[in-house]
Amino acid sequence: MKNLRAQTDAKIAAGRKNNPNFMKGIDEIIAKAKDFEEGKNALKVGEKAPSFELPNAEGNLISLDVLLEKGPLVITFYRGDWCPYCNLQLRALQAKLNEIKALGASLVAISPQVPDGSLTKSEINEMDFIVLSDQNAKVASKYGVAWEVPEFMAEHMRVDRNLDLEKINNGNGSILPIPATFILSKNGVVAWNYVNVDYRTRSEPNEIIEALKKLS
Repeated sequence: MKNLRAQTDAKIAAGRKNNPNFMKGIDEIIAKAKDFEEGKNALKVGEKAPSFELPNAEGNLISLDVLLEKGPLVITFYRGDWCPYCNLQLRALQAKLNEIKALGASLVAISPQVPDGSLTKSEINEMDFIVLSDQNAKVASKYGVAWEVPEFMAEHMRVDRNLDLEKINNGNGSILPIPATFILSKNGVVAWNYVNVDYRTRSEPNEIIEALKKLS
């Protein structure tokens, strides 16, 4: 099986071939975002992670404190189950879940999508890790990884993909998380992170495994 980076690179290459104008526009947006250092306020290694309490797909509230009682925690922020890059990433994490658990850690994935009938049926929510709903990306903001989506991208999602993010998120459809992953030690301190405003590039699961090995 290809690693995640190879899978996302293949999807980017296909996008450049099939929709070159859109991908050129995304490249320009990402370049500007990097110039403005989007994501620079993300939690750093050694910082204490803000607490949270968020609903899962069934609407039950899950707190960070409860998650940390089990040991180290991998938190990944993703845009939603409508994002193909998110699906690639979370499937890759699912494939590594036994290794993550063997190292004494748990995995939680957080997006702005609200828990409703469609969310509980999604592929992501059938995976073997916890999925939480961060309405209006409030927790993502606390972790320094909330980003206001540029109109070029918002229009693409509305027009080309027929996505109503205000409905999907039951709130602000213009604020999404920068896809980011944090590893927290059992005392809630950031031990490792990966933050990249280019939503097409994600942390490699093997990098997470190696960071967990060092933590243990």
